[in-house]
Order: sequence, then structure tokens, then C-alpha cells
Amino acid sequence: MPEPRSFARWQIAGMVCCAIAISYFDRQTLPVAVAAIERDIAMSNTDYSALQSAFLIAYAIMYAGGGRLIDVVGTRSGFAIVMIWWSLACAGHGLARSFRFLAASRFLLGMGEGGAFPAATTVVASWFPPHERSTAMGIINAGTAAGAVLAPPAIAAIIVGLNWRWVFFLSGLVGLVWAGWWLMAYREPADSPQATDSEPVAWLRLLKQSQVWGLVSAKFLSDAAWYFYLFWLPKYLYDARGFDVKKVGYYAWIPYAASGAGCLVGGWFSSWLLRKNHSLTFSRRLALGLSAAVMPTVVLVTQVRVELAIVIFSIAFFGQQSWSTLVMTLPADLFPNRAVGSVAGIVGCGGAVGGLLFGQAVGYLLDHGYGYRTVFNLAGSFHVIAFCLLLLAVPRVERLTLEKSLEARV
Repeated sequence: MPEPRSFARWQIAGMVCCAIAISYFDRQTLPVAVAAIERDIAMSNTDYSALQSAFLIAYAIMYAGGGRLIDVVGTRSGFAIVMIWWSLACAGHGLARSFRFLAASRFLLGMGEGGAFPAATTVVASWFPPHERSTAMGIINAGTAAGAVLAPPAIAAIIVGLNWRWVFFLSGLVGLVWAGWWLMAYREPADSPQATDSEPVAWLRLLKQSQVWGLVSAKFLSDAAWYFYLFWLPKYLYDARGFDVKKVGYYAWIPYAASGAGCLVGGWFSSWLLRKNHSLTFSRRLALGLSAAVMPTVVLVTQVRVELAIVIFSIAFFGQQSWSTLVMTLPADLFPNRAVGSVAGIVGCGGAVGGLLFGQAVGYLLDHGYGYRTVFNLAGSFHVIAFCLLLLAVPRVERLTLEKSLEARV
């Protein structure tokens, strides 16, 4: 029989997985519904990029701010606050009558969703020992796939049965239901630093750590590619492959299902290496390196028939989410629990900025005749570069004692 706390922590991982699934469903509402929205609100590729930028600007700011919020008010209250915020913002999309209203709704959605992964990383640091952390993060990160897999067919069905506005109203309602469930069910573990009123670590102290900048740089590059895949896959299928909304609903879920497998396999593989008595450094590095190694396959997407393109997307999505699981586990490996939310927030902010800048570049390149091949060639290189930077900035994966590391620099 498992210990009560052991059973409880896997239940909590399941709850957080559901929250991340809702988050990714909400992100996909606009990309999947865009063809229907364009019949009421006209937009160019550059306009579409601007909508994603509105999300990512707020997301970048509030990823860092959300991480700080979690460290200050605690995971229970902080997670509920951000979920309620982004659910209301998602529902607000359905009221849009103009491009500006849609952009404002997207900005507010990004503000709320910025706290989701810092909260998830703090849950992992508080509840799970090192040899279980990547597995737990894999389960939680699999919520990205669950939400994204459900989104294309569910959104297509809602659009066909009702209209695009109901996509946003219903998805917002689901998030509010989860917030109520979270507040009723979640409590901090008794030995959590949040439960003992430990002071969070100052950002300035964290920003002096080379490991933080290594994680930020790696996340900047890898999320530039990820947000391109996430926000532009349905539009690529509409524009370059001639899909309609039903065909997108039929095909677009497949790469996201592969991304869920990547979350679970990447997290499990690193934990398995630890159980085989390999070092934490080796276990994280090998899993990260293998994840990055499959990403350049995406450069072939525009050169093959659509069925094979979906297979290549699936390989890339698998590698990306295996990578993401491990990168977002590293703050819990490297930093004291009282700093994990803030570090995860800073790292995620870097990722959102990467997605923002590359998303703007994608819109510009497509509107100026460069085509999707150029974009995929760029995206396919980012994870390999990110892995090399991570090797340089994080020579060993081990818990830092921040006070001692700073004293050594004086």
C-alpha cells in the first residue's frame, strides 16, 4: 500500500495536469477557430502575428510576475487567482466585434496563463523527491497535449454546431469549474517553505546565477520554435495545404498526441536513469540531448506529402515536449524550494519573449514572400543551439546554495 502522502502527490499531479490541459485548450481556441473568426473580423498574417504577440507580451511579463506571485501568496491561492483571470479573459474573446477587442482579450489571456507553469513547477518542488520530479513534470506537462489534442475536434464541433463565439464561452466556463475544484481540494504539504512562511529569494540574487541565464537562453530558443508550431500549425494547414476547419479537426490533433507521449517518455526516461544509479547531471543531460536531436527533422515538412508532414510534425512535437518537461524540471533540481517559482517564472518569461520575437518574424517573412520553408529551416535549428548553451551554462545539475555562491563572488 502506498503511503497516504505518496498517493496524494500523484493525485495533485493529476489536478495540475488538468489545469495545464485547460490552458492549452484555451490557447488553441484562436488558432483553430481563426478561419471562422476571419469571416467576421478580417486579418492579415501580420495581424494574426500581432494577436499572438499580444498574448505573448502579457505572458512573458506575467510568467515572471506569476512566478513571484506563487512564491509570495502560495500555490493554492496563486493558482486559483491566475486560473480565474485567464478563464474570464478567454470567455471575453467571444464578445469581440473588432480586431482591437480580440487583441485586448488575447493580452488578458496571456496575463492569466503566465502563472500556470510557475505554479506547476512549485507543486513539483514541494511534493516530489528528485527521482520522481521529471516523471511528475512529465505527467503535468502532458496536459499540454491533452488540451491541444482535444482542441481541434472539439472546437470544430462547437463551430459547426453553434458558432465560434461559443468556443470561448464554454472553454472559459471549464476553467472556472477547475478553480473551484482546486480551492476545495488542494493544501500545501506541511513541510513546504510556503507553509512555514519562508521569505522568497530576491530576483537580483537569482539573476546573478549563470544557471538562470543558461535556462533562460535555452527556453528563449526552444519556445520560439514551440510557439510557432503551437500557433501556426492550424494556419499552415489552412494556407499551405488547403485544409478546411473539418480537415484541421481531423488531422491537427495527431502531433499534439505525440507531444503528450514526449512529456511522459522524456520525464520517465530521466527518472529511470536516476533509478539506475546514474548521476542527476547525466540523467538530465542525456534525456535533453536526445530530445533536441530529433528536432531538425521539421525542416522536411514543406517538401513531403501532407500525411508524411503530419508524421514529421509528430516527431518534432514529441521531442519538444520531452525537452520542455526536462527544462522545467531543472529549476526544482537547481534551486531552493523558496526560489523555484521565481526561477521558473524568469525562465518562462525568456521563452515567451522568444516566441514573441520569432512569431513577429514569421508574420513578416510570410507576408513578404519568403514562405514556410524558410521558417521551418530556422525553427529546426533552435533546440540544438539551445542544448549547446545549456551544456555551457549548467556544467552540473545540483542544488545551489545561493548565499555561498554569492559570497564566493565577493
